[in-house]
Amino acid sequence: MKIERLDHYGRGITHEDKKIIFVKDALPEEDVVIKVMHSKKKYEEAIVEEYCKTSPHRIVPKCPYYGMCGGCHLMHMNVSLQEEFKLKRVKDALKKNAGLKPEVKLIKNNQELFYRNKVTLKIENGKYGYYSEESHQFVPISACLLADTALNDFIQNQKFLVLKQGEITLRTNVQKEILISINSSLEPSIDFESMDKNVIGIVWNGKTIYGQNYFYDSIHTFQFKVSYDAFFQVNHYMTGVIFELLNQHLEGENLLDLYCGVGTLGISLKEKFNQIVGIEKNENAINDAKENALLNVVENAHYYAGDAGKILQSMSSTFDTVIVDPPRSGLNKETMEHILQIKPKSIAYISCDVFTLARDLSVLKEFYKIKKIHALEMFPNTYHVECVCVLNRR
Repeated sequence: MKIERLDHYGRGITHEDKKIIFVKDALPEEDVVIKVMHSKKKYEEAIVEEYCKTSPHRIVPKCPYYGMCGGCHLMHMNVSLQEEFKLKRVKDALKKNAGLKPEVKLIKNNQELFYRNKVTLKIENGKYGYYSEESHQFVPISACLLADTALNDFIQNQKFLVLKQGEITLRTNVQKEILISINSSLEPSIDFESMDKNVIGIVWNGKTIYGQNYFYDSIHTFQFKVSYDAFFQVNHYMTGVIFELLNQHLEGENLLDLYCGVGTLGISLKEKFNQIVGIEKNENAINDAKENALLNVVENAHYYAGDAGKILQSMSSTFDTVIVDPPRSGLNKETMEHILQIKPKSIAYISCDVFTLARDLSVLKEFYKIKKIHALEMFPNTYHVECVCVLNRR
């Protein structure tokens, strides 16, 4: 079969008898012998048994676990094809799901490996690993090439912490300190005398059992406290790029920062607005945001934990600018209604899922037009792409 193009998840697409076939690990213009693994009414899923002609964009994946652990999807593509794929992914989603054809600019990452400051690993029989894609088959690993080198050093060399079963989240900062969060019904065994010196805290099932349950990190000139369960962007460099984009395109009187987390985006705009109001459900994150306002000498910021709708109803403030950085599920109906009631002049929508972004833009486009949209290569070697979309009221 000849591979025609890629789908939105990086799989090759071909056809037989007008039936679409998705082929894992196949690139456009490749000739391959395939084996169908799953056959549905409208499509089939297949794997490659033999490559008869390979693409010049194909490279040998650097990771020995590629294709098994499910963490990466595009490591068999060179950088240029990955970037072309992601740009097309954004444009196609906006056209198909929102009827929009804006100019989209791709912003490259500064490194293709070792960029994640946070990883969550499964633990089975004392070994670290991931579950393979779409299954619970455990794949033990000795390193993750997407994770910061400090996290890989920990995975490979640590001997002070023993846990037979559970889940462990490792986070690091620019100082290469490590904060550990464990979820397990089994209590970990810890040899405190041999503990790595860069470990600053261990949290087990929400309880701090060593050190502290937070860390401090920095983006550009800003300092941030981040609790163990608070959201913080996983890529330091690209978070700085988001700061720069927002500063280029936003200014006004009153800023509403929804899904504000620890306050990063609003605080980065402290010189552009007279008042900043952040709302977030995670109470630990809001406590961090309040401290971060003090850390960064932001006297005009106010933060609230809870439901955005209820908090906004109790406020008399009006907002000319709104930032939203929602989870992959995008804006829920209530949040969308609140934004439309506020009628801000500008909206900055930061999205990690282009399909929910397109869905929400299909509603917003009646009242707003796209000023700028950037696709950020925040997650190299995966099909995920971050978008920063700035909208102005019509």
